[in-house]
Amino acid sequence: MPISFNESDKVFHLQGKTFSYCLMLHPEQGLLNLYWGSRLPDGEITYLINSFWGLASFDLGANRFPTELPTRGTGYYGTPAVCALNAQGNDLTKLTYVSHAIVPGKRRLEGLPAVYTEADSEATTLVITLKDALTGLTVEAEYTVLEDLDALTRSLRLTNGGAERLTLTHMQSASAPLYGDDYELINLNGAWARERQVVRTPLGRANTRVESQRGASGHEQNPFIALVKKDTTEQAGSAWAMALVYSGSFLATAEVNNFYNTRMSIGLNPEVCRWQLDPGASFQTPEAILVYSAEGLNGMSHRFHRIIRTRVARGYWRDKVRPVLINNWEATYFGFNEELILNIARAAKEIGVELFVLDDGWFGKRDRDNCSLGDWVVDRRKLPGGIEGVARKVNELGLRFGLWFEPEMISPDSDLYRAHPDWCLHVDGRSRTEARQQLILDLSRKEVQDYVIEAVSSVLRSAPISYVKWDMNRNMTEYFSGDQTPDRQMETQHRYILGLYRVLEEITSAFPEVLFEGCSGGGGRFDAGFLYYMPQFWTSDDTDPVERLGIQYGTSFVYPPATMGAHVSASPNHQTGRATSIKMRADVALGGNFGFELDLNKLTQEEIEACRKAVETVKAVRGTLQQGEFTRLESPFEGNFAAWQFVGNEGRDVVLCAYQRLVAPNPGCHRVFMTGLCPDARYRDAESGQVFSGAALMHAGLPLRPIRSDFGSWIFRFERV
Repeated sequence: MPISFNESDKVFHLQGKTFSYCLMLHPEQGLLNLYWGSRLPDGEITYLINSFWGLASFDLGANRFPTELPTRGTGYYGTPAVCALNAQGNDLTKLTYVSHAIVPGKRRLEGLPAVYTEADSEATTLVITLKDALTGLTVEAEYTVLEDLDALTRSLRLTNGGAERLTLTHMQSASAPLYGDDYELINLNGAWARERQVVRTPLGRANTRVESQRGASGHEQNPFIALVKKDTTEQAGSAWAMALVYSGSFLATAEVNNFYNTRMSIGLNPEVCRWQLDPGASFQTPEAILVYSAEGLNGMSHRFHRIIRTRVARGYWRDKVRPVLINNWEATYFGFNEELILNIARAAKEIGVELFVLDDGWFGKRDRDNCSLGDWVVDRRKLPGGIEGVARKVNELGLRFGLWFEPEMISPDSDLYRAHPDWCLHVDGRSRTEARQQLILDLSRKEVQDYVIEAVSSVLRSAPISYVKWDMNRNMTEYFSGDQTPDRQMETQHRYILGLYRVLEEITSAFPEVLFEGCSGGGGRFDAGFLYYMPQFWTSDDTDPVERLGIQYGTSFVYPPATMGAHVSASPNHQTGRATSIKMRADVALGGNFGFELDLNKLTQEEIEACRKAVETVKAVRGTLQQGEFTRLESPFEGNFAAWQFVGNEGRDVVLCAYQRLVAPNPGCHRVFMTGLCPDARYRDAESGQVFSGAALMHAGLPLRPIRSDFGSWIFRFERV
């Protein structure tokens, strides 16, 4: 059984294929976490209780013992998992065990994205109910083991069973203690155009916060943390990781206590989220995915990739290969008309592109980024036949048609704003901070949600649209609502995300065969919550292939390549000014959902042929690239080379991608060491016909033919014979 309970020892033993997670009901200290790590044959580890003694009387039990759900005011001095202000004005909460249930399957979380199952046999769920006797606050801690996926999910449901209102201030979806302090923290840090850079830092004695207060998961930090041992590498060593299935502000912490033990947690950010819980009402936290790997960082990523690709992403496109697309944005920006669009589409068709995407500028009077957001009516100056007309002409060329939206935003210079100036997030009497000359619609309000649903749906019903790019280009400032009472204003950010999820659920359900791709100034909201509604996301506005090596490498720590949009853009690059070959640009874009973002009509014939060849390669291997197992081999953060591989078709197809930043004088021969192959199997190089053993490719390595220029790349395709 994935979950068992030993009545005599009061121990819950949760087991995946390779991990164990052991909880204990202690008569004095409540629910404890005795162990999380490599799988144990059983849960007989109650002897560890004897290791939590202390000599100083002021080191209370709640501080010494590995409490599973720490609360404020009982002797625990770190970040609480649950905290509620009561009518007495204090936030003291003492949770005691009430009951538990072990059931097959996994329930849906109302109004929130979460890991799902397609059959009850895929999962087993433990629900432990605890209660604070004085206030009546009830906590249902829910743990689901997905045994085949080798992962654990965590969430809390908080119910006010008392007679007076409570104010929830801390709602951490997962909080887990680990023994010792010899860990390093990995987080994914960045900014616009340099998202998800891998940062690895020794914990030391300080408490560490990884967070967003922006109303979105953000460019700056991703809702993920991992703790690893100092000797953990990509291929070996231990890693404990948490990722939040949520798209708003979050807080993840790693804290070392005075006994040199560590706690990691993740959940809603208490700086910007408080919730008024009336008597009888309940609050559901977002879900956290917990992964343990004894096979290094790639082992951690493989588990995240499988669960996100197959049991977070949903719908028609989940298991289908994604079309090769071309987006007109960097080719035209706002300065396009129908004929220019069709010229780009014609050139794209000639090299095998399957989908044309019309980006910003098709609606209202949108000649610049200073107006018309919210007015989702076609600009017939540019498109005389409307969206339907240009979409059908693109279809007649043999391509599908896609369209860009930014539905969550409103321009002060728009008909919508003039009609409903109170529909944006704002505070009465204060100025409304603009970014990109736009404001944010208040999606905590149902009438605003309804407007967005109908405005987008009306356009999608009007034309043969196969793809939608859903953008969001600024973060929250005055994150308050004209529709909420003063005591509930701190709920606005979370209510906005709940409203956004309702909008996404309604629209994607109504148009199930449309391929939706998320975007937020590039990768500013790249999280598992958004991927529940849209199976792919624009990885970054930075399309420089050299920069993309690090961005895509870091993104892959949690998110599979099937979720990453990756395009070939113009050279010199529009974000960095760097000039690179068309081959380098295409070979890096091969690491995600492949597309173009340039005017093919401005390329040389040689470059056109290179693009045609790249499209042929993508079509030949995209099943492996998008559905296979992705493994990082060499980090662009650590040297002059980067490399990764894909293994698909039950191990029969292998794609190896390697990249060089700068040429070196008189270089030695660089070898790439592959991994995860069958040692005794033989693998044929599709281009040269040479046959290698799996053992040789893994242990002797594959030499790379030297490239005498900066920004070089190699792509190898192997077939198991």
